[in-house]
Amino acid sequence: MKSYAKIFVSAILVLLTISTFAQKDFQGKAYYFSKTTLDMENFGGREMSEQQKKQIADRMKSMFEKTFILTFNKEESIYKEEEKLEAPGGGMRFGGFSMTGGDQYKNVKENKMLIENEFFGKQFLIDDELPKLDWVMTGETKQIGQYMAMKATAIKKLDDTDFMSARRRNRDNENTEKTKDSTKTDNPMDDFEIPKEQTITAWYTPQIPINQGPGEYWGLPGLILEVSAGRTVILCSKIVMNPDQKEEIKRPSKGKQVTQKEYSEIIKKKMEEMQEMFRGRGGRDGGGRIRGN
Repeated sequence: MKSYAKIFVSAILVLLTISTFAQKDFQGKAYYFSKTTLDMENFGGREMSEQQKKQIADRMKSMFEKTFILTFNKEESIYKEEEKLEAPGGGMRFGGFSMTGGDQYKNVKENKMLIENEFFGKQFLIDDELPKLDWVMTGETKQIGQYMAMKATAIKKLDDTDFMSARRRNRDNENTEKTKDSTKTDNPMDDFEIPKEQTITAWYTPQIPINQGPGEYWGLPGLILEVSAGRTVILCSKIVMNPDQKEEIKRPSKGKQVTQKEYSEIIKKKMEEMQEMFRGRGGRDGGGRIRGN
């Protein structure tokens, strides 16, 4: 009964605020904190000093703890990393690998997604349809700030380029794999794997009846305030409705235009090249033969 009562109250609040969203020039801003944790236990093995591990941990923190602003209206949104005073460029840079995420634009009326990304110094513009998730409403509710939020879940398929979803490999098989593969190198990425799929949990509020959300997430009957996806958690900390100074929601336009599938193939090919490079450094001579002891 309590759950139904909360849903009823939420519906009343939607009716009371519907005039706000009927305005032609309606706009809002939502501020999000995104944090991704990685399993760093035994990372780097004995070859890495405690100081080196600490430096990597600090670098990981700057890479995986960020603040974003979602500017939205009834049809469009732009998701940007909040500007900071310190030096920019806090993208993913690890073992020669470099990737910097840019602005993410979503248009629910046109079913369009545009993302500016930098990969190994080259700018790309991902131009594709909005990624669709089959959301399942659970009926659960909770209070997030002044908003009544409702829970929904979905299963997301992952590919080999979803690095933010990486997890430690099965340690039970680790020693066996090293014994079998004499060409295994000290490439730190060998310690991780990407699962085939992931459960997404989102909390949205029908009090802001737009189907937008942080990053790639959208498609619910209310603004998404919270997302849990593997080791990543995205939390909304503040919402400003109809700010005095409205911001133009510009479509990203810089970079080589590619689809999401094409961009994933580019990343995958580069990662394969890097793995070959690590293998070459780790155990082969110039002629491609395994070096002896």
